[in-house]
Amino acid sequence: MASHQPDTRSVVREGAPRSHADAAHDDAAAASRDGALHRAAAVLRLLATAGRRGLALTDLAKAAGLPNSTMHRLLQQLQDERLAMRIESSRHYTVGPLAYEIGLAAAQQFDIRGLLRPALEALAREAGETAYLIMRSGDEAVCIDVAEGPTPLRVVTLHIGSRRPLGLGAGGLAILSALPPDERKGILENVTARIERHWGFPPELLAQSLEEATRRGHAVIRNRVNPGVTAVGMPFFDSLGQVIGAVTVAAANARMETARLAQLQQLLARTSRELRDALSGHQWRRRED
Repeated sequence: MASHQPDTRSVVREGAPRSHADAAHDDAAAASRDGALHRAAAVLRLLATAGRRGLALTDLAKAAGLPNSTMHRLLQQLQDERLAMRIESSRHYTVGPLAYEIGLAAAQQFDIRGLLRPALEALAREAGETAYLIMRSGDEAVCIDVAEGPTPLRVVTLHIGSRRPLGLGAGGLAILSALPPDERKGILENVTARIERHWGFPPELLAQSLEEATRRGHAVIRNRVNPGVTAVGMPFFDSLGQVIGAVTVAAANARMETARLAQLQQLLARTSRELRDALSGHQWRRRED
């Protein structure tokens, strides 16, 4: 009778040491998965930055530093998962419906907007202008809420979900200026080339505006992102003194003269304190109800 012995070539006994080849194979597989995830996340951030108009495949590939073929493959995978979609009329790509659905689920668990909304509405009402709530996300600034003031002439420069590099808009510049010097320097090195390439803003002017914002404790930009618009931004902090976002007000240049800017700075400073107080004891706490 033939003996049925297990094929030990394909069996790993419990407690037996793994070979270097097995470990290397697993490490390589994990690195490949991590790399794909990082690339996909980078593409989603680019799509979020592009907003409703989206971006062409070649523009996405250039911004991500990837070959067109790799970007095409990533976009196809994201479309398959409904995280990205193609606008047929322009052949641009934008975020897909699953990203929206995931955002709705997150909003049910982390009620940050609801927590900070009263202070933002009060600012818009007293300033008489459009007010924006900006949060930091890595080396980018993300608009998470907008409140419109009572003025009939409304300036809307950002939409909820819009992303920009730190240092470009008033909110991102205010956040960047409030970071520790070493961290601020590192982020500036990362975003300078991107800001110059995509927005045509010279590095020397970016560095100058950052220096001014750091000295003043708030940021003021004029005609930088939107022609004819001036925006003022003030950072806000958590109870430990760490900057986590900024609140901004934007209006037409004619409405933003020196006296008016001084008034808005006082309103922003008060709102910054109110946001800190609202977050105290609550920041990023997961809702259980």
